[in-house]
Amino acid sequence: MREALRGAPGRRLADIGGGTGNYALALKREGWEPVVIDRSAEMLARAAAKGLATVEADAQGLPFDGAAFDAAAMISMLHHVEDRAAALADAQRILRRGGRLVLLGFTGEDAATLWILDYFPSSRPWMDATHPRRAAILQQLRGARLIEFQFEDMRDASLAALSADPARVLQAAERGQTSFFERMRRDHPDELRAGLARLRADITAGRAPHRAGTATVVSWTKG
Repeated sequence: MREALRGAPGRRLADIGGGTGNYALALKREGWEPVVIDRSAEMLARAAAKGLATVEADAQGLPFDGAAFDAAAMISMLHHVEDRAAALADAQRILRRGGRLVLLGFTGEDAATLWILDYFPSSRPWMDATHPRRAAILQQLRGARLIEFQFEDMRDASLAALSADPARVLQAAERGQTSFFERMRRDHPDELRAGLARLRADITAGRAPHRAGTATVVSWTKG
């Protein structure tokens, strides 16, 4: 993220789909001036409690004039958006000349590396449908560059980071920080229980994988 944002013309940053503001808070501590934008009032209340500026809005219709921000971040959120092209276009619109748009999350290629999905097989078609491949993203963001990375900071509760420590997946508080497990809890509770039981048994038997997944950063500069 730091590398992808480097060179932005200023420090005002739109954290689009920023949820509870964990990433925005980290960026604020590094000198950025983030505004957390999300359609969930509940999540924004948690972000505001951290001292962050917030705006309730949908990513497909941002309530800002053009050139309002120096940078925009879309972190692990595009799979929640119905019209990805519209969301990306609006993120580009609100940037000033030279502004940076940075995406961080799973592409279709990254999703294929997640062993966690083996325990919850109904999730694979959903992941395939909601996580575009890198070529599709680059087609929408002409001139962008890709940075693939392996997770090293495991404090993040993303699926890729949780994959490095299977025991964390068994903790409800850790699972609750990811939309993936919230979706499983809501839509597939029986499969969630069965998958967790299998994982618990594999951990006990020493068979569980300990392999962090990959993710992709996309950096685009407004000309």
